[in-house]
Amino acid sequence: MSELTIQEKLIQKETLSVPIFGYNLIREDLLQDLLGKDTPELLYWAGKRIARKYPLNTSDEITAFFHQAGWGTLTIKSESKQEKLFELQSDVITERLNSYPDSTFHLEAGFLAQQTEHQKGVLSEAFEHPRKKGAKVQFTVKWDLKDKIED
Repeated sequence: MSELTIQEKLIQKETLSVPIFGYNLIREDLLQDLLGKDTPELLYWAGKRIARKYPLNTSDEITAFFHQAGWGTLTIKSESKQEKLFELQSDVITERLNSYPDSTFHLEAGFLAQQTEHQKGVLSEAFEHPRKKGAKVQFTVKWDLKDKIED
């Protein structure tokens, strides 16, 4: 029996799925109970920590990561000298926005902020803007080119 290549393993993993109920059970119920009122802030920092563990060098890599993580389809809507606007959509997000009106996307925002810091070498922060109408989430990532990160 031959060993699977890395590409074949990734394809196999992509075909695995998690029921939306199970995803929401952990994301919307369990984490809320465990983290309490600090859930949004802690998820933001958790997103930054994940990004440090998986540093990505391009926007395409970030988009691919979101897809592989099951977070949805991420697109860049606009970019200026000190700001980037992302949009995230998926069936999971539609379900979360419809079933959990107070759902937050701070995990994803923290991830985007940290990846931007990594790529640009400056302090960055991200803000989420859930849009129930249209079933999508927009993220604004901002940075100041004067706030360089020291190595």
